[in-house]
Amino acid sequence: MPHLTRLLWLNTIVDAAINREWIASMGRRSKQAHIAHLICELYVRLRTVDRIDAWSFQFPLTQAELADVVSISLVHANKTLQALKRQDAFVWDGRTLSITDWPRLCEIAGFDQSYLNMRMEPR
Repeated sequence: MPHLTRLLWLNTIVDAAINREWIASMGRRSKQAHIAHLICELYVRLRTVDRIDAWSFQFPLTQAELADVVSISLVHANKTLQALKRQDAFVWDGRTLSITDWPRLCEIAGFDQSYLNMRMEPR
C-alpha cells in the first residue's frame, strides 16, 4: 500500500520537524519567543482539526505547567507572560487563550508554519 507508506513517512517527517523546532526554541529563542512560538504552533494545529473559535482556543495550563513546558521557573514564566501581554498579541483569561494580533505574535515568535506541513496534497 504505497499511499499508507507515504502517509506514515510524512507523519515521521512532520514529527521530526516539530522536534527540530522545539530544540531550536530551547536553545536559540528567547523565552518570550519560545512561549509565543508554542502559542502559534498550538493555534495552527488546533485550527487544522477545527478546535478553535475564531482566534481563541482552550489553553488549560496553569502558569506553573507552562513554566515546566518551556523549562523556566514560575517567577520567570510570570514575568515573561506579563511582558508578552504588554505587547497585546494575545489575552490569556482563565482556560481560554485569545490571539489579538496574529502578525505580531508570529513576529515575536519568529514563527513559520511550513514545518508543520499542513497543506493538502492529492493522493
